[in-house]
Amino acid sequence: MVDRKKRDLQYLALFIVILIAINIASSFVFTRFDFTAEKRYTLSSITKSELSDLSENIQVTVYLEGEFPSAFKRLRNSTKEILSEYKAYANGRLRFDFVNPLTGSQENQQTVYQELVAKGLEPTNLSVKTEAGLTQKIVFPAALITYQGKQIPVNLFQNREGLPPEEVLNNSIQNLEYAFTSSIKKITSGGKPRIGFTEGHGELSDLQLSDALNTLQSGYEAGRVDLKTIPFEGINRLKVLVIPKPDRPFTEAEKYKIDYFLMRGGSLFFAIDNVNAELDSLRGMGSQLAFAKKLNLDDMLFTYGVRVNYDLLADMNCAQIPVNVGNIAGQPQMQMVPWLFYPIFVPVSKHPLVKNLDGIRSEFANTVDTIAVEGIRKQVILSSSPYSRLLKIPNMISLEMIAQEPDPREFQSRPKSVGVLLEGEFTSNFRNRPVPEEITDNVTIPEKGRAARIIVVGDGDILKNQINTQDGSPLPLGYDRYTQKQYGNKNFLLNIADYLTDDSGIIELRNKEIRIRLLDRAKVRDEKLNWQLLNILLPLVLLTIFALGWHFYRKSRFAK
Repeated sequence: MVDRKKRDLQYLALFIVILIAINIASSFVFTRFDFTAEKRYTLSSITKSELSDLSENIQVTVYLEGEFPSAFKRLRNSTKEILSEYKAYANGRLRFDFVNPLTGSQENQQTVYQELVAKGLEPTNLSVKTEAGLTQKIVFPAALITYQGKQIPVNLFQNREGLPPEEVLNNSIQNLEYAFTSSIKKITSGGKPRIGFTEGHGELSDLQLSDALNTLQSGYEAGRVDLKTIPFEGINRLKVLVIPKPDRPFTEAEKYKIDYFLMRGGSLFFAIDNVNAELDSLRGMGSQLAFAKKLNLDDMLFTYGVRVNYDLLADMNCAQIPVNVGNIAGQPQMQMVPWLFYPIFVPVSKHPLVKNLDGIRSEFANTVDTIAVEGIRKQVILSSSPYSRLLKIPNMISLEMIAQEPDPREFQSRPKSVGVLLEGEFTSNFRNRPVPEEITDNVTIPEKGRAARIIVVGDGDILKNQINTQDGSPLPLGYDRYTQKQYGNKNFLLNIADYLTDDSGIIELRNKEIRIRLLDRAKVRDEKLNWQLLNILLPLVLLTIFALGWHFYRKSRFAK
């Protein structure tokens, strides 16, 4: 008996020693285990690297607190889970809080609302069920990151029209790691990447680009660039060059600077259309001749592997415009009607540039073709719907076309590409060509450049914000003042900026997928009673069997 007691004490002492050793070892070796099939709680190596490199404390304030529908509660819980993972890898330098921004008096709520909107946080209007019926509630599914006195907004809700609420919510949860990691990288990086928008060729004005430039300011240094006057030193400081809907031709010297920029590894975004057509001209004259622009960019784009065609895309998936359909008592009667030349491009590609984006609004778009160029990878990122056709130019277009009911049979065709991504080492457009006379600097362009990226979209209006007719202020990019709908143009621009300036591959985090595992509603309805009885009766039966078994076991043992 004494030996047995001694042996038990030895086992207990050994267990305590092993437990202490494990605790000591765990303080030096850090690991976490994720048993989910899609590894939803596993952070990428890029995220872990960004968190481990934090030199100072970073604060994340999430405005997802309060009474929400179950869908937003799931988004809030998923945000807490991923921020807990971030905190575990940040070496104690990341802290986060969840707050309810809309508390207190009505006046206080209005003040906070204006402050958050001014900081770039986007509110969402929810319909919440109450005992009195449906009530409207404004929520901010967003966060604010603070680092070294700087702040950057993070919008967590990825809305997309036409998708069921479960899928919209799932897309938002999938995007959480990308949203937080990309924002942390922007705010902690030493300097903001510079993005230049060209001017001097009839491009979109500062007012038309106002929201595009303001949207980029949180993570980039964006401004206008005049290729005629900018020195090559200034070009070297740019990360991305955007050509936003020019109307007049580029000189050979300006093209030389663009080519120089690309050959040095800079990224280009061509948002151009090759056809002159505007709705304002149609309203004034009733009709307009759509004719080709002369931008002098065709040879350059052809060398790089792409061609913007001289055509107009008519698509049955389109935006609406107001049209005067008559007069009553001297007052014009305006009616919203579809306008085939304002296509809405719904992204179907799984590329992170456009994955889960809402439809992108355009005006008088052209198709884009790719050309076989060795060593250049090409991918279509935007295309028309299967119900579209092309209008050759020159051609007369008129608002009277609205009265003609389109025949769907004439519009059935394969989707046509309107946006293309090119990646690789491009060949110089000035290979075996003399340097333009206007270039006096002692610079040379190699025949083959560094690895670079080019995005070409056959419409410049995707970057244009509409103007408020009452006070002349710019409206948000992608917002249609006629239908009061918000399209995905702004998020598309942000994704382009992230992709073209990203050397670490953070945007690949947008490819993270979390599968939706929903219950079969029909099966739940048919088998509900069976499962209820099973869950209620089975534990009682098992408990009774165990109690009886234990009773007879003790009775037989102690009876002996």
